[in-house]
Amino acid sequence: MGKVAVTAAVVCTAAVCAAAVVVLRRQMKSSGEWAKAEAIFRELEDKCGTPTAKLRQVADAMAVEMHAGVASDGGSKLKMLISFVDNLPTGDEKGLFYALDLGGTNFRVMRVQLGGTIKQECEQVSIPPHFMVGSSHELFDFIAGVVAKFVAKEGEDFHLPPGRQRELGFTFSFPIRQSSLASGTLIKWTKGFFIEDAVGEDVVGELTKAMEKVGLDMRVTALINDTVGTLARGRYTDPDVVAAVILGTGTNAAYVERAQAIPKLEGDLPKSGEMVINMEWGNFRCSHLPLTEYDQSLDDESLNPGEQIFEKIISGMYLGEIVRRVLLRMAEEASFFGDSIPPNLKIAFILRTPDMSAMHHDTSSDLKVVGKKLKDILEVTSSSLKMRRMVVEVCDVVASRGARLATAGIVGILKKLEREGEKERSVIAVDGALFVHYTEFRNCMKSTLKELLGEAASDRVILEHSNDGSGIGAALIAASHSQYLPVEES
Repeated sequence: MGKVAVTAAVVCTAAVCAAAVVVLRRQMKSSGEWAKAEAIFRELEDKCGTPTAKLRQVADAMAVEMHAGVASDGGSKLKMLISFVDNLPTGDEKGLFYALDLGGTNFRVMRVQLGGTIKQECEQVSIPPHFMVGSSHELFDFIAGVVAKFVAKEGEDFHLPPGRQRELGFTFSFPIRQSSLASGTLIKWTKGFFIEDAVGEDVVGELTKAMEKVGLDMRVTALINDTVGTLARGRYTDPDVVAAVILGTGTNAAYVERAQAIPKLEGDLPKSGEMVINMEWGNFRCSHLPLTEYDQSLDDESLNPGEQIFEKIISGMYLGEIVRRVLLRMAEEASFFGDSIPPNLKIAFILRTPDMSAMHHDTSSDLKVVGKKLKDILEVTSSSLKMRRMVVEVCDVVASRGARLATAGIVGILKKLEREGEKERSVIAVDGALFVHYTEFRNCMKSTLKELLGEAASDRVILEHSNDGSGIGAALIAASHSQYLPVEES
């Protein structure tokens, strides 16, 4: 019995030792894998770095590209498109104006009564799929029919003076070649539309013909994009608005330029001496942008490789996807989520920027929101607090880089306008879900502004939310360019 007991004790001790070795190996493996994950994060942090000096270089490069873009077409990565908007609202506009906002599978029609306050009514309509791939007249006939019915429901709160034609601002968010304030030929369709016979046609002419068919007496006064509309919306309430920036799914900027500073502007200079320039700044690129392997792979796999680089690192369409790519590399190279890679983590764009924002803003002690998002979206069944903290840090690095670069772009606009000093008050009208709803992103922009301009100068530069440029902004531009203005002024 003694020998058996000794033997059992030896076997038991050996088993305990073996188990301890297994645990130790697991701990060592886990420790080694965590070190790999930390190394991947540190590399991300380093390559996304935006020190003050680098941001100033980006701002300088933006200003240089702006100068080149207003000098000649094709001279810059920035298109610097002439919008033909040379009269921005002053806040004194009065009357009834309409807006049509066509930018995707839905469109909006709106009426706005101006005069002290803004009264508005709006209707949103889904475009039946067959109209998105049919003929030009089918699409515009459908839209005109909806507008006519909307006009017919004009209530007592909205007053059109006798003998006047209704006027409309048309926000058309597809690539166009604009030749005047109220005309522009369609270059190509995007967002699921493919109506071949509309390409090369004047979209204002198509809409006007359709409205005439349904007996609607309405003049399209202005053809704009949402960024120019945001600028108008901001200027209506604040005369110090000098530029507008959209930070949403995509990004763009527009600003007010002195007409004399636009060498490519042909013909007589506008009486106002000003012209709104649509920068199309999403296509900005310079050697100072901090790009990573994740940005490179995202760009390579995109529908437009080599284009819209600035947009791909600062806008809502892409921030969540960049975070996903970082987490995927951690999973592949450092077993960040365990021995197997969550299948959903391999799905492009499954992690949206609103989800990234929710994780970034999680203030709970156990980062409950982060854990839930990882489980619901990526199907990560269990995650440690250490892992969740790392995910938040990745979100912070990606969002901070985007916010700081967007701010550098704004400083570039101020440099072009020679308004980066502390003498003049300069307001930037900003809209878009990224700016409005991603608090950390917005706060980072404001702190970066102080960092780049200094405390005194930054107090004179205000980032102000300007909502619904594509709706109210379009109606305001119709008002500021109304055919009846010269009659009233004379």
